[in-house]
Amino acid sequence: MAKRKIRPIAICLFRQGDRILVHEGYDATKGEAFCRPLGGGIDFGETSQQAIAREIQEELGAEITHIQLLGILESIFTYNGEPMHELVFVYDAEFVDSAWYQQEAVQVTEGKRQFEARWRSLSELSGTHICLVPEQLWELL
Repeated sequence: MAKRKIRPIAICLFRQGDRILVHEGYDATKGEAFCRPLGGGIDFGETSQQAIAREIQEELGAEITHIQLLGILESIFTYNGEPMHELVFVYDAEFVDSAWYQQEAVQVTEGKRQFEARWRSLSELSGTHICLVPEQLWELL
């Protein structure tokens, strides 16, 4: 059996008032919906700050500024029946182009996969069946 690895990722809390930009996912094994801020894996040889700027450029085609580390979280969870372990570098940043804040939803491209990210209020996220992940993220909000 192959040794499992810890995956380092960087995510970004884009804020607009009491709203944050998140994409929604679904764990078919658990039958649970979840949402997470945008971001992705940190490549070998790049810093987590470089990774979040690259990921947002790749996923949205957007430039970001005022990138600030909020904290690092350790997340151990199961997704679609597979055990996962991530070190999550959580950043706050702003879009250079303020037009991103005017859209209710934005199209995200991750490789060949396309999906939507939406602005969701914190009260909406805390009062619905959609879980914000990683769960410790609430401590940084």
